[in-house]
Amino acid sequence: MATPTFDQLLEAGCHFGHLKRKWNPAMAPYIFMERNGIHIIDLYKTAAKIEEAAAALKQIAKSGKKVLFVATKKQAKETIAEKAKSVNMPYVIERWPGGMLTNFPTIRKAVKKMTTIDKMEKDGTFDNLSKREKLQITRQRAKLEKNLGSIADLGRLPSALFVVDVMKEHIAVAEAKRLGIPVFAIVDTNSNPEDIDFVIPANDDASKSIEVILDAICAAMNEGLEERKIEKIDTPEDKEEGEASAPGKRRRVRRNEERAAAPAEAEVKEEVKEEAAEA
Repeated sequence: MATPTFDQLLEAGCHFGHLKRKWNPAMAPYIFMERNGIHIIDLYKTAAKIEEAAAALKQIAKSGKKVLFVATKKQAKETIAEKAKSVNMPYVIERWPGGMLTNFPTIRKAVKKMTTIDKMEKDGTFDNLSKREKLQITRQRAKLEKNLGSIADLGRLPSALFVVDVMKEHIAVAEAKRLGIPVFAIVDTNSNPEDIDFVIPANDDASKSIEVILDAICAAMNEGLEERKIEKIDTPEDKEEGEASAPGKRRRVRRNEERAAAPAEAEVKEEVKEEAAEA
């Protein structure tokens, strides 16, 4: 697990804070000095906090749990999407839908609509609809994909949140705090670190600063995933037992999917009818 060096953090501009007049006094322990009216972050503390956060996230990944990456600001979107995909973790880079965590069953219901629409396209149901209904469903699918496509594989609440800019993502942080989900975050000098479990003091506006920190975090998580693969090697007895019960499990899963799909498909059709009537 390689922690970025002082020089790497310096080159990426991680030390640049905000103007002195915009600072949050709670960030005082992480500020090294003030220069030309701008606070300078102590990069030795940044490196130590990155190492601490990386170690904790490595254990979460090793245990097979999910970490939800959140960054809706322009500078961080592409980096978050790329790095989260590299460790097979869910992420949010568009608008944070209020209640994503505190009202998770409703969000899962919306995600299932995408699956239902895809199934309608495959089984021929889509072909029996009018041109207008097809267009409305296609638009609905595109909207769901844009906002929720990146969390389609998130079947349960995440075990942790990784946030870039806690001020911008304050709703996500508040929801996580309410549910007791630990929050890892890049925190700048204008932000309040008190609600963050693992604070990484650094510049959250520069794309290079965000990237160098995420490189270290995701490298540690990859190590955890690799260690999990090694430890997950089954014994021959476990394999035989799993093979014997697999057909029955598959049948049960298929029946449950069919039962869940029927009402969801009807709901999609009903919504299209209501939209057509309103139009």
